[in-house]
Amino acid sequence: MPTRPGRPSRLMLLAVAAISAAVLAGCASPGAGGEGDGPRVVATTTQVADFTDEVAGEQVVLTRLLEPGQSAHAFDPSAAQLLALGQADALVVNGGGLESWLDDAIAASGFDGALIDASTGIELAATDDAHGDEADHADEHAADEPAGDEQDDHDHSGGNPHTWTDPVLAERMVANIADGLADLDGVDVEALRETESDYAAQLEALDAWIAENVATVPVEQRLLVTNHDAFTYFLSAYDVTFVGSIIPSFDDNAEPSAAEIDALVRRIRGTGVEAVFSEASISPKAAETIAAEAGVAVYSGEDALYGDSLGQPGSEGETYLGSQLHNARLILESWGVEPSALPEALRG
Repeated sequence: MPTRPGRPSRLMLLAVAAISAAVLAGCASPGAGGEGDGPRVVATTTQVADFTDEVAGEQVVLTRLLEPGQSAHAFDPSAAQLLALGQADALVVNGGGLESWLDDAIAASGFDGALIDASTGIELAATDDAHGDEADHADEHAADEPAGDEQDDHDHSGGNPHTWTDPVLAERMVANIADGLADLDGVDVEALRETESDYAAQLEALDAWIAENVATVPVEQRLLVTNHDAFTYFLSAYDVTFVGSIIPSFDDNAEPSAAEIDALVRRIRGTGVEAVFSEASISPKAAETIAAEAGVAVYSGEDALYGDSLGQPGSEGETYLGSQLHNARLILESWGVEPSALPEALRG
């Protein structure tokens, strides 16, 4: 519905509230608005926030915009979050068009710091909203393009933004974030690079462990049905066939039609899929209904996959590494595989 002339938008009202809060905070205390002496960094999604925390640790004062279980596709920042963004020295984004709300939030907050796009240098897979059609395989670009501070660098419209589901691409995202953080005043670059290297070794161990276990399953039996098309890069990395998703889009706010549900049930029966996976940040009802109609198992609740968001504190999906191990273990088990022991680098 169009906004009536002269009627302020919600983000504009929040921006006014944020400015008012900033003025009050400034009167109350010069240091109000965050703890710590390092650069103030805001991260959008739970994944890039975790990456940032892994490489920077206590070197930065980190504010996370999205909470565990919250959709990255539809997000409405609060006045306090706009205030934090306006005061930030850097903003870390997933990029790839995932944060469709980002430009409005930047404009409303007055943010003018460094924009660190974690998707820089990664070629996005083409999207296809039709069920059962696999997206094009994505290849990692070797371009040494640094994470810049231009506010339009995150615009990669037309591609699938769920790049973190491939650990190799996650490693590239971490490198982009580290490169951007290294340019901030007050960051110990040598320490940053050391933690980046340690975390990269864990990501490489994760990729090798998943590949080793997936290789025990014949290619024709590597079949997957999920809530929505969030695992394109995982599928491509490990040669898994995507039979279809319940939600007919990579956007988890879309809804399937009755005809699409019926078509997916037919594909499940016809291909021999043995399980349907719900996702932790999406209602499991549709997945449970489709699994029941198709006569297959459903993975939901604590056994749901972590897709757009990491899990709550204390859950297996609290961190990126934990979420990927959780997802891979359950997918392997649905194929009848008992995963091998974790390598030393992944034992927490």
